[in-house]
Amino acid sequence: MDEKIPLIRDYVRTTLTQPGSHGLDHIRRVVSLCEVIGKEENADMMVLLPAALLHDIARPTETQEGVPHEEAGARMAERYLRSIAYDEENIRNITHAIRTHRYRSIRKPETLEARILSDADKLDAMGATGIARTFIRAGEHHGEIQDAVFHMHDKLLNLNGLMYTQTAKRLAEKRHRYLCTFLETLEEENPLPDTQLK
Repeated sequence: MDEKIPLIRDYVRTTLTQPGSHGLDHIRRVVSLCEVIGKEENADMMVLLPAALLHDIARPTETQEGVPHEEAGARMAERYLRSIAYDEENIRNITHAIRTHRYRSIRKPETLEARILSDADKLDAMGATGIARTFIRAGEHHGEIQDAVFHMHDKLLNLNGLMYTQTAKRLAEKRHRYLCTFLETLEEENPLPDTQLK
């Protein structure tokens, strides 16, 4: 089924057409992290790579339709993967990974591949990359520096303790340290008021 990965990649490219904090560059980085972690953790890449490619497929419709992107995305992924005759057991595992990848999801990842996707998605919200994405996100929400700082405190600083795999825990340590140093410096330069942006 290796030949189907490029088909999935092309489907994602045609569906996620807008740049932003959850654009194609985020997908590429998550896929790359999944490749690194998956290799070290002996994951099934025919589950992990499609899940990584498709995990944010419903982000563009989340605000308009009010359906959490992990739920809508799992349904979209299932329909698409069946249309290209992907293995049914793999589809079940892929949709489980998509449904459980989100930081605020109440569902927990129960397979190795789902845990790796969760880890990779969180790693991309940490370190220098996570900082850059947070400022993009603040702009998307018409926010300012203090809104980005609030998001870092509210979410990003928590991520280091939420990794499932040993490989991700190792990668997260460096990113977490960088985030802490950045925040300390930024807050020294800019004493900021509380913000209402959630």
